[in-house]
Amino acid sequence: MARPRTPKGRARETATRLAAEYPGTARELCALDFGSPFHLLVSTVLSAQTTDERVNQVTPALFARYPTPADLAAADPVELEALIRPTGFFRSKAKSLIGLGRGLDERFDGKVPESMDDLVTLPGVGRKTANVVRSVAYGLPGLAVDTHVARLTNLLGLTASRDPVRIESDVCALLPPALWGPFGLQLILHGRRVCIARRPRCAECVLADFCPSSRVPTVAAAAVTQIRTRRSG
Repeated sequence: MARPRTPKGRARETATRLAAEYPGTARELCALDFGSPFHLLVSTVLSAQTTDERVNQVTPALFARYPTPADLAAADPVELEALIRPTGFFRSKAKSLIGLGRGLDERFDGKVPESMDDLVTLPGVGRKTANVVRSVAYGLPGLAVDTHVARLTNLLGLTASRDPVRIESDVCALLPPALWGPFGLQLILHGRRVCIARRPRCAECVLADFCPSSRVPTVAAAAVTQIRTRRSG
C-alpha cells in the first residue's frame, strides 16, 4: 500500500489501523467506570493528573455518598476532600466538584447538558472534559485532547500546534465527526501501550511505515505491518 503523504491521508489511515487495534465505540473504549453522564463528568474532572484506575477506586464511595448533583453541591468540603484525596490535588478538585454540583442543580435541573457551550460554563470543565462527556456519554462528536493525543498527533504530522484547542480543530478537520470520539481514545490507548513518550516501541507500532517520526526504517516497518495484517485477517 502506498504511504499516505498528506495530513488527511495519515489521519484516515491512522484511524483505520487504530480501530483494528482498539475496536469499539467511544463508550466501550473509555477506561472510566460510570453509570450516568453525571458520574462520567465527575470522574473526568477527577482524572486530571492521575490515572483512570485510581479514579475508579475512589468513585464508588464518592457516588454512594453523593448520588446526585444536589448532594454534591451540599457536600462538606473536608469530607469530600477525604474521599477524593487519592486522586491528588484534592482541595482544588473538591472546590470544582461542589461548584459543578451547584451549577448542574441550579442551572440545568440536575442534568448534565449535551452542548459544549453549556458544559464549559461548569466549574472544572474545559473542552477536554466536555468532549469526553459528549462523545462517551451521549455519542456525539467530540475529540478530547489530552497529553497523549497532543503528542501523537504532532508525531504523526496531523498538526503542528501544541495548543489543545488548535489541535482539536486541526485534527477534526481531517476526519468525519463520527470518528472523533473513538479516535481520541484510541490515540490515548496507543500512547499508553506502544507510543510511550520516553521509550516508544516503534518496531511494534502499526503506524510505523508511514509515521513521519518513526525510528524504524520504512521497509522494515512496512514488512511488520504486512505480517500483522495477515495475522489479524
